[in-house]
Amino acid sequence: MKSILENRPALAKEVQKVAEVAGYLWQKGWAERNGGNITINITEFVDDEIKAMKPISGINSIGMVLPHLKGCYFFCKGTNKRMRDLARWPMENGSVIRILDDCASYVIIADNPVQPTSELPSHLGMHNYLIGKGSTYKAAMHTHPIELIAMSHHRPFLKKDVLTKLLWSMIPETKAFCPLGLGIVPYGLPSSLELANATIKVLADYDVVLWEKHGVCAVGQDIMDAFDQVDVLSKSAQIYINARNMGFEPEGMSEEQMHEMTVAFHLPK
Repeated sequence: MKSILENRPALAKEVQKVAEVAGYLWQKGWAERNGGNITINITEFVDDEIKAMKPISGINSIGMVLPHLKGCYFFCKGTNKRMRDLARWPMENGSVIRILDDCASYVIIADNPVQPTSELPSHLGMHNYLIGKGSTYKAAMHTHPIELIAMSHHRPFLKKDVLTKLLWSMIPETKAFCPLGLGIVPYGLPSSLELANATIKVLADYDVVLWEKHGVCAVGQDIMDAFDQVDVLSKSAQIYINARNMGFEPEGMSEEQMHEMTVAFHLPK
């Protein structure tokens, strides 16, 4: 069977980025078993031949109406699929879906009838929100960074922007490369529509969202961009925890030093 990636180098490149990031998530210990999910909007790479492809699945309900996704196409990690396998065989552990005209359902069109992630409503809700506000972001990622999840078990860290300011202060690059900081979503049932809706609301102000006691979601221009933001936040969390393990509270950068960073690098205030 011919792969949808064959003779489509631009599309193949984006899927290969997903495979590369999936490998990083596994290597970092952020993707135990089938943990974590990735979706990318590939609509810009879709040609007439892809549009004419017949479904290889039945019609699946999303569980919500997403008006900005009509006719869009996504590559999605499969449910119960492992990141380490997605890294090696992306088209066997993920699939391409088409959003139908009702904006509330989808079909799988390639390469195999791999059912998308159980957290598809959260992911598609994020994509719908991004398109609706005119964003050029194309990728959404959910993963389980150990130190950030650990910090979410400490109630004082869950107050608005407490973790953002703490993590920014650990190393200058964190504010430079994750300038919107870290939003917080209180614990919600995994894969629930309530969790999806709460995440979308927080994305109005942040690119990275921490799900209490669960993991993070990040959006970006592509999957590498989304990964990088989580990576720098995780590095800051490691610095903080290592300092505490050495027996002291890290001083962190001062407000004046962080303001200097904001001005020098033209970051959002």
